[in-house]
Amino acid sequence: MTAALGATLRRIQLGNALAAFGNGFTMPYLFVYTSRVRDLGDTTAGAVLAVFAAAALAVLPFTGRVIDRRGPMPVAYLGAFAAAAGALGFGLSSTAPSVLASAGLMGAGIAVLQPALATMIVRCSTTTTRSRAFATQFFLNNLGLGIGGLIGGLLVDDTSPSSFTLLFTVEATMFLVLAAVFSTVRLPAAPRADVVTGAGKAKPHGGWAVLLQDRSMVLLCVLGFVIFFACYGQFESGLAAYAVEVSHVSTSTLGMALAANTAVIVIAQFAVLKLVERQRRTRVIAFVGMIWTVAWLAAGASGLVHGAQAVATALLISTYALFGLGEALLSPTVAPLVADLAPNRLVGQYNSAFALVKQLALAVGPAVGGLMAAGGAFAAYIVMLVLCSIGVSVLALVLRRRLTSAQDLPYRASTVVASGEPADGVHRETGELETAGVR
Repeated sequence: MTAALGATLRRIQLGNALAAFGNGFTMPYLFVYTSRVRDLGDTTAGAVLAVFAAAALAVLPFTGRVIDRRGPMPVAYLGAFAAAAGALGFGLSSTAPSVLASAGLMGAGIAVLQPALATMIVRCSTTTTRSRAFATQFFLNNLGLGIGGLIGGLLVDDTSPSSFTLLFTVEATMFLVLAAVFSTVRLPAAPRADVVTGAGKAKPHGGWAVLLQDRSMVLLCVLGFVIFFACYGQFESGLAAYAVEVSHVSTSTLGMALAANTAVIVIAQFAVLKLVERQRRTRVIAFVGMIWTVAWLAAGASGLVHGAQAVATALLISTYALFGLGEALLSPTVAPLVADLAPNRLVGQYNSAFALVKQLALAVGPAVGGLMAAGGAFAAYIVMLVLCSIGVSVLALVLRRRLTSAQDLPYRASTVVASGEPADGVHRETGELETAGVR
């Protein structure tokens, strides 16, 4: 990677960190702001969260094609401006229709930013530097969210709507700063590579048609759904309900647990990166499944130690900390694998598809967790999530059989190519990674 590309990548990551910083100001308070501060009720507050998810699901199926045809920059600009307008509108809204419209605009804007930023990172990195690039992105994103949430908590006043308006204004400003950062970025041209058949005829150019024929990518999407369902999809629904109703911890303890999750990510991210880079990606994912199995068992145990509240609290905080460790291991693993599976002309489509899978899991996960919590099925809930975590490990091992060495272990592939010997999945003459995308 050249010095110019490195500087471009750092600007993109800095802009994303500032946007995350702004998002952290408001993310914890959306429900309270809508329901209590604007006095629109719990139903409207719940609808706001649903509109966020629905807007993302509505735009993501079409985002990838636009990125691959027009480039990620126009989509990134559109997403930043839409998110800024939605955030500002949210802070000024006092009626249900205006709050819901602002939520839809902000949700759509944030959703399309994800694959656009991922495609920019792919353009500015190589196969061997991609894991570090995505790990840095994840680290800065969590750091920005954490600092923003901390400062937002110091500024907010439940009795003062104007204090919330200030928070949303800060968030909108940060999205505009992200757009300003984009204006300083000059991305390298996207490499052109068409997939051809043995007869020499080009494969269909339809992004979804090619992706759905790529069994490795389809399996990775299934794996991604289970990952996001079993972790992120439970933080604010089933796991929080279990902690309060069964483990009998306070809401302040939940805040400590979330802080532990962020702290582990920030501390562990670069500590584990070098180790992760030298391991098979599927092995790392399988290991995360084992870590999360232990995490869910710890969560279950926290509800069984009646009369030992300190033990229950320690077990629950350990659960969130173990989730953070798993997240730190996944950030330099899964997103780069999506990029390496994608044909050059369909990187945006693959990134958008995986973002869509994430949004589906984040919509289904809280719904399932909330329903099971409402029905008091907490034992079945823990068993389900333990099985999901085991499923992550099993699916990772199944995926391993479908990947080339260059896709599963790019560090080894790069060292072999550097020594002059082609690795499995690396073109013998050019040394470039072969990612046909159709198997």
